Parts: sequence; C-alpha cells; structure tokens
Amino acid sequence: MNSVKIPFSLLPPAILEKGSRRFLWLGSMAERFFPFLRLSLLQSELGVKPREYLALCILSTLSFFFAGTFVLSGLLLLFRVDAAILVGLSIMLLFSAFIFIEQVMYPRVISSRRIKDIDQNLLPALRTMLIHVNSGVPLFEALVSIANEQYGAVSLEFKKAVKAINAGIPEVESLEKLAEENPSFYFRRAIWQIVNGITAGSQVDTVLKEVTHSISQEQTIQIETYGSQLNPLAMFYMIIAVIIPALGMTFMVIISSFIALSESGTKIMFWGMYAFVIFFQIMFLGLIRTKRPNLIGG
Repeated sequence: MNSVKIPFSLLPPAILEKGSRRFLWLGSMAERFFPFLRLSLLQSELGVKPREYLALCILSTLSFFFAGTFVLSGLLLLFRVDAAILVGLSIMLLFSAFIFIEQVMYPRVISSRRIKDIDQNLLPALRTMLIHVNSGVPLFEALVSIANEQYGAVSLEFKKAVKAINAGIPEVESLEKLAEENPSFYFRRAIWQIVNGITAGSQVDTVLKEVTHSISQEQTIQIETYGSQLNPLAMFYMIIAVIIPALGMTFMVIISSFIALSESGTKIMFWGMYAFVIFFQIMFLGLIRTKRPNLIGG
C-alpha cells in the first residue's frame, strides 16, 4: 500500500498505514456503499484500492472520534455541564461522521484539481504539438517535446505515453490507455480524435488542427457563458456587500439613539456587521472561483 495522506488525520501516515491493515475487512464491507470510489481513486492516482483507502479513513476517523471525545468531555466536565460525557460523545459522533464523508470524498477533490490543471494547459500544449508536426516532426517526437515542457499535468500525462511507447507498447494503444485513465473530458476527447485519425490514416497535422480549433471554440463559449454569469453576480454583490451594510449602519445608528443602547452593545452590532461583510466577501470570491471555467485558465 502506498503512503497516502488523509485529510483531518491525527495519525502520521506511516502509523495510519500500518494500523489500517486491521480494518481492511471493514473497508471491504464499506466499499459497496461508495461505488464511485474506485474511479475516483484511479483518476486521482493515489495508488490504493478502495478497501485500503476506506480502512485508512475508518482508522483516521476513529482516532479523531476518541481523541476529540476525551478532550471535549474533559472540557465539559471542567465547566460542570450536565451529562458531559454523553454530550461530548454526541457532538464528536456528528463531527466524526462529517470528517469521514470528507475523507471519502477527498479523491474526488484531487481528481478535480487534476482536471483543472489539465484543461488549463491542454490548448497551449496542442498548439505547440501542431507547430512541431507542421514542421515535419513525427508525432512521437512531438509527444516527447510536450512531455519535457512546462505544461503542468498535460506534460505528466504525455510522459506516461512516452514511457509506454519506449517500453514497446504501440503508439495508438498507449494513447488509448492514456485517454481511458484520464479524468478530463476535453483531454480524452482530444486524444480519442488523434487516435481515430491515426487509425483512419488521416494526416496528424489535420487532426490536430481540428482538435485545436474545436477546443478553442469551446473556450470561447465558456468565456461568453462566464461573462453572462458575472453580471447578476456583480449586482448581487453590490446589494449584499455595499447597499445593505450602508443602510444597516444608518439604521443601527438611528435605533441605538432611540433605545439608548449601551456603548458595548453598539460596538458588538458594528463588529457583527463588519464580520458579516468580510464573511460574505470571502464566500463571494469562492463562488467566483468555482464558476470560472477550467479552459480559461488562471
């Protein structure tokens, strides 16, 4: 089993890996409840089987549950809370369930990061490949060139193909395998078009030109869609982060003068409004980032 870092884990990876072997039977039982995990682990390249990863998650969650219950129950007992141990167990049970789900979904997060990296570098890499092929360079040499350039995850993907071809696997077969195991839709589509073109006897430069053109058109469509989404989001931001706080501040000043609110109460209201605006701006920036199409880059 490869050493895998599990998010929210209190145990070092080496200890977690060694201890998780005793929970492989639980991992096998839990595997049927997470059918998507096999594909997520394959696309995230973590190098572990679903039952092994679930065993890691189970041990990590159990350690978090017992450690958190001990600390939380101790604090509740210190403050003389009724049924402190029961309350601590209940709270940590909910937290542990949330942590376990987050850990199981972690391979999807890694896979989505790979997809974003690949999509951002795909179009520049294909354009460079097209230039090489138009210059009379064979496709394999163009793949080697892209693999040695700084095209992020795309270069890493082509390194796999180059390694496979050097090992004696036919060029078409290695590209097919590369497309099958890749999580990016646009990367798979580009590779399949190249493979189909080679199989049909078409000119590689013509195929690459069509692939580059189609992805470039898709990028333009995504930019237009993204721009149309920004207009209502900008208006929503102006209402929540500018207009409502300004009116709210004025309203609070008037209300505090009528009800003779204390100085500390007024400060709490103003600091609460300030915290709300900061929190909303952070959430808004996160929303903008999630709406940004992968092909745009940046």
